[in-house]
Amino acid sequence: MKEIGKEIKTALLTGVSYMLPFVVAGGILVAIGFAGGGAVAVTQSETGFWSRIFWWGKDAFALMVPIFCAYVAYSIGDKPALAAGLVAGCLCDDIGGGFLAAIVAGIIAGYIVNALKKIPVPASLRSLLPTVIIPTLSVLAMGFIVEIVIGKPFAALNEAMLGFISGLDGSSIIILGLIQGAMLGFDLGGPVNKAAYAFACATLEAGNYAPMAANFVASMAPPLAIAAAMCIAKKKFTAAEKSSTAGCFIGAAAMISEYAIPFAAGNPLLYVPSFMAGSAVSATCSYLFGCTIQAPHGGVFMFGLCNKPIMLILALLIGAAVSTAIILAFKKEPSAEEEEVERISVTE
Repeated sequence: MKEIGKEIKTALLTGVSYMLPFVVAGGILVAIGFAGGGAVAVTQSETGFWSRIFWWGKDAFALMVPIFCAYVAYSIGDKPALAAGLVAGCLCDDIGGGFLAAIVAGIIAGYIVNALKKIPVPASLRSLLPTVIIPTLSVLAMGFIVEIVIGKPFAALNEAMLGFISGLDGSSIIILGLIQGAMLGFDLGGPVNKAAYAFACATLEAGNYAPMAANFVASMAPPLAIAAAMCIAKKKFTAAEKSSTAGCFIGAAAMISEYAIPFAAGNPLLYVPSFMAGSAVSATCSYLFGCTIQAPHGGVFMFGLCNKPIMLILALLIGAAVSTAIILAFKKEPSAEEEEVERISVTE
């Protein structure tokens, strides 16, 4: 069991290393599009100079989960596992499972491929095993597993969360802030996060602008917390992780919580609870401070539309500080093995 745990940890680190360029490139292009054309304008149109840059960034983001899942599988099952991992990652995205489902799918795909390698075949067909037989059977297996086993629980969770949060009213602002913020910090763009965002969008259209303000700071807190933690305790992070410090600050400024996904995917037991706690505090503070905003997205570029921009910034900083404190309290310095895994992944 210990060897399996070590293998899975190495696989997650490998997946994160290969996913990181897509997060960085996508985030920077989205931020440039926001800054040049305005968040509302670029998201409502796919034409125009700034809109094109924005949507190119979104295209890069769309590859994050499939690439992560593919290379988690690759780390366990080698090249024959790439097809199964990539297809499984795409299915996780289509179903709405996000990177949390991709973690499970990538691990399963890798071990399925390892099992398929042991199939006894005639010598004349041996050359077809890694190029035809294993990819075909593993993709087929992962299709059934993701759609029937993994996808349904995440879809049910999404619907339950959206129904629950929609049932809360304005008199329960503390409870609403805690739940909405925790949902936004849970899977960082996944189905639970989208359920909370859908709730904020629905209230925005109905003329209640407070949930969207809470959505802003809760989404910005995770990447800001990571960036702050890496600045405060550099020795607790690998060289590859520290190279994304500037990107995390950009992600926080542009309200791109996906910048925190590589960290959450690599160590979900540490980062997911810390992000949930900080985002919950940020959202609750936003409600308590009486903040409202009339833009559906955009981060600091849209703070001018907030009724109390200073208080909104304060809500963000308080929540990010909570996440940062938790991360620094429980994050251990990387081992030489972790540094080596990331070095190899970057140079391959």
